[in-house]
Amino acid sequence: MDIQTGDVLTMKKKHPCGCDRWQVLRTGADFRLRCLGCGREVMGERRKFEKQIRQIRRPEGAPGPEGR
Repeated sequence: MDIQTGDVLTMKKKHPCGCDRWQVLRTGADFRLRCLGCGREVMGERRKFEKQIRQIRRPEGAPGPEGR
């Protein structure tokens, strides 16, 4: 799955604050994500987060997978 820093992920389950959108701060074997509702940052295994993703949104002007 092609996930880049700056992408906004919509997850299947909501955060306790009620928001289901997260911004990607760091990628690699682990992800660092920031909740767009309350600003809480979490870090966890890539495999765990990839199972929970419903949608990936790229910021305007950011290169896609074909732009590398």
